[in-house]
Amino acid sequence: MEHVKELTNGMFDDFIKEGLVLIDFFADWCMPCLMMVPILEEVGEKLGEKVKIGKVDVGENQDIASKFGVSSIPNFVLFKDGEVIEQFTGSISAEELEEKLNKHL
Repeated sequence: MEHVKELTNGMFDDFIKEGLVLIDFFADWCMPCLMMVPILEEVGEKLGEKVKIGKVDVGENQDIASKFGVSSIPNFVLFKDGEVIEQFTGSISAEELEEKLNKHL
């Protein structure tokens, strides 16, 4: 995916420390998570440089997931300069996601 970067433990802190960043906590076996893939890509393409989008596999990165209280997926955490500013769960439309992001730009 061109506009969504899959993150691991070593990359996470650097990725979120600057600007507006959306992190998608997901698992490959989660159908709603899979449904969000094209939506995240579409929103990433539209918003380009204004927001960074990353994905964290909860199975492979349990320590990051637990740090942010992720107990159900898909779970989205929105950061601004490394600080959590919003968190929401479940599948949402591209329009809803854009709306959530735009209010922080």
